[in-house]
Amino acid sequence: MSMPTLFVGHGNPMNAIEDNEFSRTWVELGKYLPRPNGVVCISAHWETDGTCVTAMEHPATIHDFTGFPAALENMTYPAPGSPDLAERVQAAARSTRIRPDRSWGLDHGAWSVLCRMYPQADIPVVQVSLDAGAPPAFHYDLGRELGALRKEGVLILGSGNMVHNLRAMAWHEAGFDWALESDAAMANLIIAANHQALIDYPNLPNARQAIPTEEHYLPLLYVLGAAGADNAPTFFNDRVTLGSISMRCVRLG
Repeated sequence: MSMPTLFVGHGNPMNAIEDNEFSRTWVELGKYLPRPNGVVCISAHWETDGTCVTAMEHPATIHDFTGFPAALENMTYPAPGSPDLAERVQAAARSTRIRPDRSWGLDHGAWSVLCRMYPQADIPVVQVSLDAGAPPAFHYDLGRELGALRKEGVLILGSGNMVHNLRAMAWHEAGFDWALESDAAMANLIIAANHQALIDYPNLPNARQAIPTEEHYLPLLYVLGAAGADNAPTFFNDRVTLGSISMRCVRLG
């Protein structure tokens, strides 16, 4: 069985505990996706010098945020790690060396989504970091290499937001015109399997506003690379909210 790949717009950490349209979609994804043997998550919230993979048996639940209710601050997601899966991630990477890491864990880009998809926390999870100094093509190519794990029943999960501009965020439900235009342009390129245009994202409409920093965008490139160009996409939560945050999810395969 070859697993699909999945990109999730994770948005507000409160989605981990609130019952809303976004969290309900993640619950449904966990129900109808094939059950994975393991999850390799690329989160926007772990940037490193070079690339790392979590390699501990019991990854910590990282609360990489402040100012939220105690119910969220105290939440844990005790999914097991997998040193074996971490080794397979390292072996799959041919274009770069991936270092094992035993100091990180699961940040909210990973657990706020996975706690909805797999609330029993019984599927092994490893995180792969973003090499903060690497160009977009590097991330796409590494995703393509990690895609080999799909044949082993591993879910490649990217967690970020295609449009993500916190400085422009507004406390209303509607999206700004430039954010809606950017989100639609990227969706159309995904449908057309024009991955090169997405790798060259600075040339996209309103790119400086939609992607002022790239850490929330890069997980999408891993998912596209892992899927290849032959899998038609299915979109979920395809909505821009808070003015400048796209919650779009993409399944490929």
